[in-house]
Amino acid sequence: MAHQPVAQTATANRAAPADLYADLHQALGGLLAGEPDFIANCANFSALVYATLPDLNWAGVYILRGAELVLGPFQGRPACVRIAMGRGVCGAAAARRASVLVEDVHAFPDHIVCDPVSRSELVVPLIKDNALVGVFDMDSPSPRRFTAADQAGIEAAAALLMGASRI
Repeated sequence: MAHQPVAQTATANRAAPADLYADLHQALGGLLAGEPDFIANCANFSALVYATLPDLNWAGVYILRGAELVLGPFQGRPACVRIAMGRGVCGAAAARRASVLVEDVHAFPDHIVCDPVSRSELVVPLIKDNALVGVFDMDSPSPRRFTAADQAGIEAAAALLMGASRI
């Protein structure tokens, strides 16, 4: 995938959520086409989301290893490496096997501070053949950054990722 000039990326980031996610899904389909490797696909997925969506300071994958989530491919500042199942927003999403959208992480019980700049978070479980594989996590420095449209868009993108990847 060719890199877009900064001016084009900034313009694309102001698109309506439906258009933004349609473009993201189309680009993701191109990145995933013919590539079954889960780690490679997670790396491109994280990079695409981070480059496409505005107002993010972190986007990445945590992979389930036993009873904990272990840091996988991501974009942003260094992050927590291991998260126990059920702990923080990522662990809650993994334990529930359901997306968790947090408007203000400081109000979320048991929030794990990996980056003190983060204020809101969206975590989507990654499921393959009815088994939890990990979670996709996005953080923003802005409170209330994520909406139901973001959740639906990332859930659909995560389904594309998991459908293309061999685990």
